[in-house]
Amino acid sequence: MRLIVDWHVHSKFSRACSQNLTLPNIAKTCERKGIDVVATGDWTHPTWFAHLQEYLVESEPGIYHLLPTLSVGSSATRFMLVTEVSQIYSKGGKTRRIHNLVFSPSLEACAKVNAELDRRGLNRRSDGRPIFGIDSEELYRILKSIDERIIVVPAHAWTPWYSVFGSKSGFDSLDECFGEMTKYVYAIETGLSSDPKMNWRVSGLDSVVLISNSDAHSPDKLGREANVFDLDVLSYDEFIRVLREKDASKFLSTIEFFPEEGKYHLDGCANCGFSSVPEESNRLGLRCPRCKRPLTLGVQYRVDQLADRDGTMVPGKIPFHSIVPLKEIIADVFGVASTSSKRVEAEYDRLTDRVGNEFSLLLDKDIAEIAKESTNPRIADAILRVRQGNVRLVSGYDGIFGTVRASCK
Repeated sequence: MRLIVDWHVHSKFSRACSQNLTLPNIAKTCERKGIDVVATGDWTHPTWFAHLQEYLVESEPGIYHLLPTLSVGSSATRFMLVTEVSQIYSKGGKTRRIHNLVFSPSLEACAKVNAELDRRGLNRRSDGRPIFGIDSEELYRILKSIDERIIVVPAHAWTPWYSVFGSKSGFDSLDECFGEMTKYVYAIETGLSSDPKMNWRVSGLDSVVLISNSDAHSPDKLGREANVFDLDVLSYDEFIRVLREKDASKFLSTIEFFPEEGKYHLDGCANCGFSSVPEESNRLGLRCPRCKRPLTLGVQYRVDQLADRDGTMVPGKIPFHSIVPLKEIIADVFGVASTSSKRVEAEYDRLTDRVGNEFSLLLDKDIAEIAKESTNPRIADAILRVRQGNVRLVSGYDGIFGTVRASCK
């Protein structure tokens, strides 16, 4: 069975995240978007973990669903216990700022991890994405000692500020970061500002698979990137086996942002509204030509630094599809700036009610059927253009999202 999976989301207890990020709201949004399995996020946070214990029941091994109650109806959405942690520590004479995803096989394992974090005096209460002053190798060793089925995946691996390869505080290899625990790193998350083709340029990543997730800070952002599997058996262990063995017969593809739309794709200075490609940045001495401050070096720059081959398809790698979220396509066609406008929301609801969930519209549904049910046939044309990669892009930089246009206007 085909499963669309998003393993990186947050709760209302993470900084800069929507108060609408509750389990029932996440489940409801996933159904409309076509996400079959989604991360719980934030299970280290005491209040959110209590919420998980109250609302979730195991449906398949290591997989959970909402417990139907008077206030919450039944839902087909499945949850996995995946959270993000932030780490700030010194290694190799440099301050490191890393975000990692932690996959847990059970609520019981999560409870043991939380108890150990408390015992070590690590603060997990201040934020859904807690900050720990602990080395990534040591953290992974602690987690494995609690439950050997736990895995760690580097989050948004290339972003400048908080990632394993980030230009501001990252490493040049997985081994530098994880040391002896590197053998248990089965995957990395590419992040919004890179796609698999960029990562294929780095032969040092041949040992891992590339996964893509939304890092959603609101329900609306769920599934902006995702993973597609074809599993005979739905379980936590089967997902981990597929990652560990790089099983391309079961891991069908990833669903990607166009990386130019990510907010750290190019180098730049947001204060001055300046961006540049790596070649130009080097010519400028890596400084903004206007304010003379150091440029924030983006994902493309770091990939170029570490690349040792071109980005052509490498045998055995998982293929990918680049998409534009449906509300962005509708807003583009309607010529409105906000995806939360009433007109965009109404058209989105109309199409997902009458034709199918968002992923089926973006990937599978017949274009003629979409045109028939839309109030504007140019939406169907724009969806086709996205499927063909026929879009216009302006790259993001230094925290500013890029733009992608698929309409004919």
